[in-house]
Amino acid sequence: MTALAERAVDPRRGADRGVAPAPAALRDRAVRTACRTVLAAAIAVIVLSWATGGGLADLGGWATGLMSLGRLTGVLASLLMLVQVLLMARVPPFERAFGQDRLAVLHGLVGFTSFTGMIAHVGLITWGYAAGDLAAAPGELWDLTVTYPGMLLAAAGTACLVLVTVTSLRAARVRLRYESWHLVHLYAYLGVGLALPHQLWTGQEFLASTARTVFWWTAWALAAGAVLVWRVGAPLYRTLHHRLVVTSVVGEGDGCVSVYLTGEYLGELDVRAGQFLTWRFLTGTGWMRAHPYSLSAAPDGRSLRITVKDLGDGTAEVPGLRPGTKVLIEGPFGRLTARARTRPGVALIGAGVGITPIRALAEELAADAADVVVLHRFTGPPLFAREFAVLARSRRVTLVPLPGRRRAPDSWFGPGAGPDDDVAVLRGRVPDIAERDVYLCGPTPWTDLVQRTLLAAGTPADRVHVEAFGW
Repeated sequence: MTALAERAVDPRRGADRGVAPAPAALRDRAVRTACRTVLAAAIAVIVLSWATGGGLADLGGWATGLMSLGRLTGVLASLLMLVQVLLMARVPPFERAFGQDRLAVLHGLVGFTSFTGMIAHVGLITWGYAAGDLAAAPGELWDLTVTYPGMLLAAAGTACLVLVTVTSLRAARVRLRYESWHLVHLYAYLGVGLALPHQLWTGQEFLASTARTVFWWTAWALAAGAVLVWRVGAPLYRTLHHRLVVTSVVGEGDGCVSVYLTGEYLGELDVRAGQFLTWRFLTGTGWMRAHPYSLSAAPDGRSLRITVKDLGDGTAEVPGLRPGTKVLIEGPFGRLTARARTRPGVALIGAGVGITPIRALAEELAADAADVVVLHRFTGPPLFAREFAVLARSRRVTLVPLPGRRRAPDSWFGPGAGPDDDVAVLRGRVPDIAERDVYLCGPTPWTDLVQRTLLAAGTPADRVHVEAFGW
């Protein structure tokens, strides 16, 4: 495969045979619309309730205005904290509708916004209780913390959220091991759980009416319940029900190994090609180290396969796994599946170890009679060269290898692409790229380049399905 030149797809295979969006795609779109509508309505009701409950009138005084704004920022931050929890609670309808990548981005955006609102709430409320005297605010903060109900819990929760927010900054993340960052990030649940109750017990905006009190306690309980059900209960159930164990570990070259697993009732595991699960291999301290790995072969109801590249940390232990090793799983996750497909033609683009979900997708889509073209970007020995060759010979798959290092920092093609810009090169390789659904997986900087090329080539944004890695 490495000897193959970058070649083009036969344009006669890509005739536009547009099909209506699949029912699953329509349901996912409806869920996304409903989520946006509910969030916007909740924010509008909160602001309206604050305004009509004396919040606007209180702005006429300095100290009362500070406290009024403090109440508003506090209640908005509380809402966004609950939204933040729900975004990463692994709720299946959200996972299917948004996909893990988009949920992670939204989680970060909502998280930083809610954290900013929480800090503003603490500062404004304290300043207001200090009668607008900034010099008296530190003493007032201490008095509030030690005397008001739930404030000590809130202080502990705030400390947890500060820790999570600081370690989520890019400058801090690059200095942390993934396992350490993941463990620290779990404190977000503790932070939210400790920070909110003081408002539920004493907050004016929460206790102004029975309806508000019931609403906020219900929202808090639903968020907590979602975490308990989908982050704790579901993984434990799936692990105990399916009893996954490692059957073999096979070297794939270039620092990669494939792990084959089997278990019980795997036909009941609702996992699709292109998805990933979070894996904990129960060897020594392995149960504490959760890593997301995509399936590298379409599930057949009897076995699963993942392919892992040794990138340090927990991945270095995977090649040493022994047959019979038990596995704890969480998932499946991700929207990089045939569920999102709306067109008869599909382009699958993968780089490096990002080709693993692409390999599984190619197998499933080809079996479903889709018109599939695979663009495989690699610098060393290509993964699954023999398997892709078999797919290309026996099924409806066109393979477009893209070997070599990138020809320029702002290009995602190799040296064989020639002097043309990336848009022209892409159209030369896949003339009907604008008429296809496109599935893309690889490192974040690389997928950003590819997305820009796809959009410039005329592919609609809602037909570009991305799973990027790197944290």
